[in-house]
Amino acid sequence: MLVLLIIFLITIPVITKTVKVTLPKAANIPTQTTPENITIAVDSSGNVYWNNELVPDRETLLERISAEAVKTPQPEIHIRGDGNARYEDVGRVMYAIQRGGIVKVGFITEPDRGIRGTR
Repeated sequence: MLVLLIIFLITIPVITKTVKVTLPKAANIPTQTTPENITIAVDSSGNVYWNNELVPDRETLLERISAEAVKTPQPEIHIRGDGNARYEDVGRVMYAIQRGGIVKVGFITEPDRGIRGTR
């Protein structure tokens, strides 16, 4: 047993050596909603809402995004996707945002309210 203990004491410092790097610090900052922010919601049926107003088609969405993209400073667009929405529907909204020229896009999610330690 003493020999095993000595072997472990000798090999542990060798194993734990890693390359020294400065890791970035993460911060969870709550979203500051300002009047300039635009919220686009996608429901489970694939309907798209611009600040709680139903957008009739993709062309109208692209026109609204293009009109906002020329403003200085450019507004942020926050996407709220229903948990049951198809990825394709959210992807179409993201594609329209990209084509429209908006730079800042964020996704709004609910925090995990699960009980810790039950994973």
